Amino acid sequence: MGESLPAAAECLTVTHPLTQKTGNTWTRQVDCDGAFVRLPTSFHSQISPDPDALHAAEAGRYHLYVSHACPWAHRTLLVRALKGLTSAISVDVVHPYLTDKGWSFDTAFSGSTGDRVNGHDHLQQVYQQASPGYAGIITVPVLWDKKLGTIVNNESSEIIRLLNNAFQNVCAHPEVDLYPEALRAAIDDTNAWVYADINNGVYRCGFAQSQTAYDHALNALFVALDRVEGILLRQTYLCGAMLTEADVRLFTTLIRFDAVYHTHFKCNRKLISQYPAMHRYLAAIYHLPGVAETVDMDQIRFHYYYSHRNINTTGIVPAGPDVLQQLGA
Repeated sequence: MGESLPAAAECLTVTHPLTQKTGNTWTRQVDCDGAFVRLPTSFHSQISPDPDALHAAEAGRYHLYVSHACPWAHRTLLVRALKGLTSAISVDVVHPYLTDKGWSFDTAFSGSTGDRVNGHDHLQQVYQQASPGYAGIITVPVLWDKKLGTIVNNESSEIIRLLNNAFQNVCAHPEVDLYPEALRAAIDDTNAWVYADINNGVYRCGFAQSQTAYDHALNALFVALDRVEGILLRQTYLCGAMLTEADVRLFTTLIRFDAVYHTHFKCNRKLISQYPAMHRYLAAIYHLPGVAETVDMDQIRFHYYYSHRNINTTGIVPAGPDVLQQLGA
């Protein structure tokens, strides 16, 4: 899940998914003015290369629970692939339909694996195993410690840095550094506005419950996309000549944009395919080794259109557009 903190929390009406019987959690994260406000995550432990640390970096010890549909979870799969951690860190994929009970481990949809570590039916049981009586929100990704039987972290922005930094001795590509010291200030600055206006901005458009909230979010979104296009007309990546964490975080929103956010979330002022530099950039990242395997467009489309019945009441899942074909897949 994303990293924002709720503003004007006293105005939020939030029902926890463990007790909510009808409707989904995002419909309860609405501020006084009809704006969607994302709730914070709960688990923030670290993994260390120190062998004596509580959560020491070891091959085979850690497990990711993800949804192929979720852009926040997708970040972790991308970094896992780019760092060469696919053999060191195992993965399970939830069913793309987000039910009233939250994410399930139903395997009926192609690409969904079930819970092969703990044998649970729903992700909320993973949270309860880690913290009996847990009363926070149930989100992906989840980084699980198989040795201690607990959640290490469920904040995507923190997990990707753990994957980038902590596993140098067990990854296949230690030379890949997505958060190099010389670029950290630029990456942090870029992440801040990309997250607020693009990553979370598409949700603020789609989940808005007032015209004013929607208009504000949409305008900010396309100002930010125009800013990205301007940057990519001058250089290869957001922070210069090398791929960084900032590009990973933007990619997961852009790959979903034309197929989902443009129509379903009413972000329809323009398609990413209509931004020449951004479209070339998206294709270039998609064709990096291991990246294409992290993208499941069937699960992405099904999740958004079928799960969000407050937006798409019929649950009909559209057939296109074929974003991957446009990228030369």
